[in-house]
This record gives sequence, C-alpha cells and structure tokens, in this order.
Amino acid sequence: MSWNHVDDLIRALGDLRGQAARLDRWGRVLAARLQAGGRLLAAGNGGSAAEAQHLTAELVGRFDGDRKPFSAIALHADTSSLTAIGNDYGYDDVFARQVHAHGRPGDVLVLLSTSGRSENVLRAADAGIAVGASVWAMTGPGPNPLAERVDEAVCVSGATATVQEAHLVLVHLLCGAFEAALSTPDVRVVRAS
Repeated sequence: MSWNHVDDLIRALGDLRGQAARLDRWGRVLAARLQAGGRLLAAGNGGSAAEAQHLTAELVGRFDGDRKPFSAIALHADTSSLTAIGNDYGYDDVFARQVHAHGRPGDVLVLLSTSGRSENVLRAADAGIAVGASVWAMTGPGPNPLAERVDEAVCVSGATATVQEAHLVLVHLLCGAFEAALSTPDVRVVRAS
C-alpha cells in the first residue's frame, strides 16, 4: 500500500483553506438565488457526475439541518434526455442543450471536471453564460479551459482521484455555507458571479 495518495490528499485539502471566503460567498449567493425561486443546475462526467448529483441531492433533501427543499437538477441524471440528446446532437451537447432548456437568469450552474477540458462541460459553461446564469466550476489543476470560461472556479491540484475526493469536500463546504446563509436574516444577493 502506498501512502502517497493520502499525502497528496492532505496537501489538496490544505489548499482548500484558501478558498474559504469564496465558498462562503457562493453559499450566500446560492441561498439568495434559490430562496428567490432560482435553481441550481449541476453537471459532470464520471466521478464528477457523482459529485454533481451529490450536490443536488443535498439541496433537494438536506445537508445538516431540517429545512425546505430547494430546486436543484443534476443534468446527467435524466438518462432519457441525456441519451436522446447524445444520439440526435452528439455527446458534446448533452449538457448545453439542457442548460438552454432549464437555465434562467438568476440560476446557478455548477460544473465539475477533473481535467477542466471536457467538451460537453465547456459547452455547458457557454450555455450557462448565454442564458444569464452564474457559472461556477470545481476543476482539477489550473489553468484549464473550464476555469478560464466560467465566472468563478476552484481549481484543485493533484491526480484525478485526489481531485474527486477534494471536490466532495468542496460540495460539503458549499452546502454548509448555503445552510448557514439560510439562517442569516438578510441574505439579499441579486447578481453575483
């Protein structure tokens, strides 16, 4: 057994401390947007799809405390739409077409990608910007095309497994910040990246 992976993960998690202010702000923005009737859209491929779906489940269900459910959609989870779009338009458009269908100004689109280079995720970012959503990304090492294309990104250094594990921590930090913001009486953020 090699402990290098554990050492890499410890380094990556240490780097996340520098993102605390961004994640707190994202939580406040997300709370304001969802309370105002907006929704969260999320997407990724493979392990990143699992993390995106984990995020949406925490918002529709609950993360820590009991609260009302909020609108959050994992775009890869609608297999009929995913396969129909992939068949008719190509896999590169499976997320973008759904963002154009579901996304509205005031929504938040969260994209997860270990490489930051997947064409279907890049096109989803472009679609999110086109519909007026705030587009955030959690990626692997930067710079990368996705981080450069979105409003804001958190880039995590490390191999794919390390990045995916750190993304789960980021998802939980975002959910914690979101729920903390819900308990703040004056959460009014109209437009923030």
